[in-house]
Amino acid sequence: MSKPASVITKLFSKLNELQHLFIIILSAYLIVTSGWILIGRSLRASASFWDLAHVYLGLLTALLSFTFLLSNSLKGKWRQYFPWLRGDFSQLKRDIGGLFKGKLPIAGGSGLFSWIEGLGMLLFVGVGFTGVLWFFMQGSSDALMWRGYHIFLAKSFIGFILLHIVLAALHLLDFIRD
Repeated sequence: MSKPASVITKLFSKLNELQHLFIIILSAYLIVTSGWILIGRSLRASASFWDLAHVYLGLLTALLSFTFLLSNSLKGKWRQYFPWLRGDFSQLKRDIGGLFKGKLPIAGGSGLFSWIEGLGMLLFVGVGFTGVLWFFMQGSSDALMWRGYHIFLAKSFIGFILLHIVLAALHLLDFIRD
């Protein structure tokens, strides 16, 4: 019985490794093509390929956003990305203090970079959640409200992605200097 369990464990491990790549590809596609879609209160009967692709790949990405948050929160990893849930602000204070002294924050731990990554995961889930609600509220008076939330969170998530790229570059620069 341990043999099937180890196969399942290996499968989930491999999927977890690929999850970040899938998220990057799907998010990039959804962001780049979002200007081409025409969806308001509901998906039209004559919806274009771009509309349909955005909706259904968006639903898949929403599921991935939740599983990504879950996989980054299990086994106590939530403490790294969401230390404020346990009232720990110590490393964040050190990192911010270091910024004023010209020192880059360290990656990992529960400092500034981890806080930003945690916020990014919450934004990602928020984009997915509001997109799903928009989809299921099609035709109702609330659909446009959820569309507005979805667009606001998507723009915020784009801002996070840009910040995430800058922080990753700073991390690599710091790694090269050491």
